[in-house]
Amino acid sequence: MLKTIDSLGDLRGQRVIVRADLNVPLDGTTITDDGRIRAALPTLTRLVEAGAKVVVVSHLGRPKGAPEEKYSLRPVVSRLGELLGQEVAFAEDTVGDAATATVGALEEGRVAVLENLRFNAGETAKDDAERLAFAEKLAALGDAFVSDGFGVVHRKQASVYELATLLPAAAGELVLREVEALRKVTDEPERPFVVVLGGAKIADKLGVIDNLLGKADRILIGGGMAYTFQKAQGLEVGKSLLDESKVEVVKEYLDRAAANGVELVLPVDTVVAPEFSADATPTVVAADSIPADQEGMDIGPETAKLFGDKMADAATVFWNGPMGVFEFPSFAKGTAAVAESLASAPGYTVVGGGDSAAAVRTLGVAEDRFSHISTGGGASLELIEGKELPGIAILEEGKA
Repeated sequence: MLKTIDSLGDLRGQRVIVRADLNVPLDGTTITDDGRIRAALPTLTRLVEAGAKVVVVSHLGRPKGAPEEKYSLRPVVSRLGELLGQEVAFAEDTVGDAATATVGALEEGRVAVLENLRFNAGETAKDDAERLAFAEKLAALGDAFVSDGFGVVHRKQASVYELATLLPAAAGELVLREVEALRKVTDEPERPFVVVLGGAKIADKLGVIDNLLGKADRILIGGGMAYTFQKAQGLEVGKSLLDESKVEVVKEYLDRAAANGVELVLPVDTVVAPEFSADATPTVVAADSIPADQEGMDIGPETAKLFGDKMADAATVFWNGPMGVFEFPSFAKGTAAVAESLASAPGYTVVGGGDSAAAVRTLGVAEDRFSHISTGGGASLELIEGKELPGIAILEEGKA
């Protein structure tokens, strides 16, 4: 059981540090998708109403342990203030004088955001002592800690793991919701249990497939990772994305699926193009007839229909990874079809974060048509894979 905010007792007047995931996409200083900010609102609103002094910490992008203006959280602060209906204070550092002064001036029920955690090398340091030293500086700004950045709970980072060992700690509303939703998929899924996997890198999904070969009833594989499976079957894949180093592993998975009675479904047709370009001319070919000079860009219409049929009676469906290059309109139809089929499926449906969640929003499928859309691609995959997530384990009853 995860420790909840209730376990922290009366928070009125208490400084509560909230590790949120406000890593939103920006076009310059314009937020192009505020989904992660909105996902943080239930926890922040609850703490505000409890009279806490709320100190929000987050990262944005991948700065190299030093300040970079393009990764500042400043654009996030104004949007968060609009959504909360209050002016949100902003500290221009994370553990320096500005942070100390900003937190010191906070009144009950008010919110402050500290600058990007990753402007400090200690946040992501490989050295345990360096991370702990940074976490101790953060802890000095708070009386309690709430972990609500699900997108980072698979990382052993100072604000995710060490900070939870230094202050009374609990899981926020988002983390609780994510873990509950994903454990519905992993622990005792209602059947038929269907898993849909796509995306470019097969290496990212091998652990998931390995774990699910003993749990899922059907595994549908599209996207760039499908071509390694097709190569393992001896098919020509042309210039398509291919991980030669994983072909033998995939052959073993194909054999295990057959032995375990798991239906492993691969594309029957493919949309190909002569080059990776939004303007490239699409052609639909049979999956076993990809020309040597063409590149697979999307699943074809017959595959989209097949995948839809395989989801139609599902009691549980988990989807992670687009079916093609959905960012290019000519090659988005397969992903759009899978999103629509998932949204229409009768059972419990989970979109596993990352590019899949981005595709749902980009392609205009209403988010409320899915049971759950995860805010963390890597974290959701590692939970499905059966790994222990450091930022979750440290919040369990009986832990620090």
